[in-house]
Amino acid sequence: MFSYVSHLECPKCGLTHPVDQQINLCTCGSPLLVRYHLNDLKKAWQKSSLTTRPATLWRYHELLPVVDEANIVTLGEGMTPLLPTTRLARELGVREMYVKDEGIIPTGSFKARGAAVGVSKAKELGITDIAMPTNGNAGAAWSTYAARAGMRSTIVMPKAAPFLTRGECAMAGANLYLVNGLISDAGKIVGRAVQKHGWFDASTLKEPYRIEGKKTMGLEIAEQLGWKLPDVILYPTGGGVGIIGIYKALRELQELGWVEGPLPRLVAVQSKGCAPIVRAWQEGKRESVFWEHSETVAFGINVPKALGDFLVLEAVYETDGCAIAVDDRDIIMEQKHLASTEGLFICPEGAATVAAARELRKIGWIKESDTIVVLNTGIGIKYPETIDMHVKTLQPDSDLPETYIG
Repeated sequence: MFSYVSHLECPKCGLTHPVDQQINLCTCGSPLLVRYHLNDLKKAWQKSSLTTRPATLWRYHELLPVVDEANIVTLGEGMTPLLPTTRLARELGVREMYVKDEGIIPTGSFKARGAAVGVSKAKELGITDIAMPTNGNAGAAWSTYAARAGMRSTIVMPKAAPFLTRGECAMAGANLYLVNGLISDAGKIVGRAVQKHGWFDASTLKEPYRIEGKKTMGLEIAEQLGWKLPDVILYPTGGGVGIIGIYKALRELQELGWVEGPLPRLVAVQSKGCAPIVRAWQEGKRESVFWEHSETVAFGINVPKALGDFLVLEAVYETDGCAIAVDDRDIIMEQKHLASTEGLFICPEGAATVAAARELRKIGWIKESDTIVVLNTGIGIKYPETIDMHVKTLQPDSDLPETYIG
């Protein structure tokens, strides 16, 4: 079979729902999770079958929710590089450190994964109009894939969202609106529009299939490391779909018997300017409280209250992980440092994970013997406002000094 998808399940009340109908949340208001016939798949699917498949996330189609291959909407997304950073590992004093670089994926961010699977399933379900709030990259990805699928999209984002992501939405033909407020304000506007116009709400975790696209990051990390899991995975956490998806992927691989041993300790990384998950974890809670007056240079994780916060915290608690907030100044410093030492121009959200890894190593939570993976969720050039350049201007007859520091 192309997909071994079974049903949707509510992680709060346990109610199940079919996968062949348009649905957003459970009747209890919780996000829904996709379940698969894993016992049947365990008998039918072997690791060796992956060796001849294209290097896209659709290589894992048995563990994805699209039933008919004809409904796949793709731009070649997935199988991004897992890059060793030897200088950085040596600096931090760890055995191995890798960057999973989502910056080279279509639309320049990991959001393409969720959009590819979410739009493909929407197409399969006969959806023609989608609407969503976004901090930027998700809107860019979903509007792009909607265009690819022949769907209409309506995107609402904060006025302070990165300029380039606004341009991506506009170029993809989306009905784009800016709001003087946060993503939570954009979400309220979209919620009213969905009720009024009958559009499908593709907001974070208000449709079940974005997680399935994001979870392929976890599948790829496992495959790229030869099915030997790292000790720690650090993830920049706003809405938290990525860390939820990675945890889900690793649990599914466990059930299939493809990986052994303890799961990686998952780390939810936030900014000190918006850290509701961190505060909840520090207090031992299972849900977060709305973070007032949130602000951070890592705009993608500026989410004052995540709908799936309880799922993020579950992933952290169940893997003996942690949640940590880092300073915006450290984020900018690490962004420049990684570019100048490893040649990786990562986004501020990705730089936050490096800052977090440095801090956790300093306090001994990350050990010298650990293998760690940090997620860079987007390409740095989409954030020109974070670049601080001090460049000299020369006259045509000028000579360069013997050494030059840019």
